[in-house]
Amino acid sequence: MTTREHIADLAEYVTASPSSYHAAAVAAERLVEAGFTQLGEHEDWPIEPGRYVVLRDGAVLGWVVPDAAGPTTPVRILGAHTDSPGFKLKPKSTLIRQGWLQAGVEIYGGPLLNSWLDRELRLAGRLVTRDGATHLVATGPVARIPQLAIHLDRQVNEGLTLSRQAHTAPVLGLAGSSEQAGAADVLAVLASSAGVDPEDVDGYDVVLADAQAPGTFGVEQEFLASGRLDNLSSVHAGLSALEATADQAAAGQVIPMLAAFDHEELGSASRSGAAGPFLEEVLGRIYEGLGHAAGQSACTLSQRAQALAGSWHLSCDAGHAVHPNYSERHDPANRPLPNGGPLLKINANQRYTTDAPGAAMWAKVCRDAGVPTQEFVSNNDLPCGSTIGPITATRLGIRTADVGIALLSMHSAREMCGVDDLGHLRDAVASFFTTELSR
Repeated sequence: MTTREHIADLAEYVTASPSSYHAAAVAAERLVEAGFTQLGEHEDWPIEPGRYVVLRDGAVLGWVVPDAAGPTTPVRILGAHTDSPGFKLKPKSTLIRQGWLQAGVEIYGGPLLNSWLDRELRLAGRLVTRDGATHLVATGPVARIPQLAIHLDRQVNEGLTLSRQAHTAPVLGLAGSSEQAGAADVLAVLASSAGVDPEDVDGYDVVLADAQAPGTFGVEQEFLASGRLDNLSSVHAGLSALEATADQAAAGQVIPMLAAFDHEELGSASRSGAAGPFLEEVLGRIYEGLGHAAGQSACTLSQRAQALAGSWHLSCDAGHAVHPNYSERHDPANRPLPNGGPLLKINANQRYTTDAPGAAMWAKVCRDAGVPTQEFVSNNDLPCGSTIGPITATRLGIRTADVGIALLSMHSAREMCGVDDLGHLRDAVASFFTTELSR
């Protein structure tokens, strides 16, 4: 797949994934189309080697069990997250104010609020109806958070201050006369898009998403602008790499796995987040099956410990490119640029988990893939963000390194990256899934 083909594939994936629930479901659908078997958590799982995928809410795990796998076979996990910062619908989400139909929203994570102004927005997520069925829903561009005109705020260019409560409610339409106002309803818009009766909707998890399609730009079209690059760029890299290496993995000596979690932007503390039990439970079921396949009653604790001791986890999440207008906010020596290769993210205080063995592992997989790489470290005067890397390393004891592509405008409604970095990340992850590493 060429760079342009990969960009087009990523753009299609991002467009089809306006919410974490869509991102997980679309990834699962793609793996099923590639020959993976989708498993249900309420079912017994097969013990035979094969390709498998499982969904839990907005999280998805996909993996390949090689033909020669046993109870001590290590796992190679590409960890990422499906959610992005933005806005989520509140209960009683319909607001009628000054003749306008608006949606009541709550801030989700840490978005750059001003970047969401004056953009056409979609509503997307899931509805649960009274029969217990879950319906994924995504509208077209139906909403906008309009900015106040400069004529009414002459000092706006000296500092924009947005009230999270008063100034972020998007408009969806006009409420009409008082007799018609009762018919104007945000939930009805969603239900109509999903093809269900709004009276049947008992629950919903719905977010706003930028409706503009991803697109390349720059003198040589060397940049990509898109919503949700943090962190669908990493999910897509893991998905593409797993699809591309599945045949090779079936004859290999490790279990490659894509683990894309929800709620990272909130701290990962949920049943579908990296701090929850999902990955540990899935690994437990995989190794239990491998124990049965080896003629044992179960995988022993010793075998499981051996398997995890030989395993690796790449915590893959976007990092910062050096900003030309704010260079003082970056480390003076480590200044990554778009298209310079994926980042190796390092922090002395373990906000990122990369250590010397992890750095050496990353150097090897990038070298074997012919991929450039560059380091990212924070300016000492600024706090450093964190990832799912420390969480997974702490929960499971798996050796972990933090990586990702470089972005500008992180947590904006529309972020940007270098087009070459996306293909480089995919190739590095494919190498991570297949390269022989020392234990």
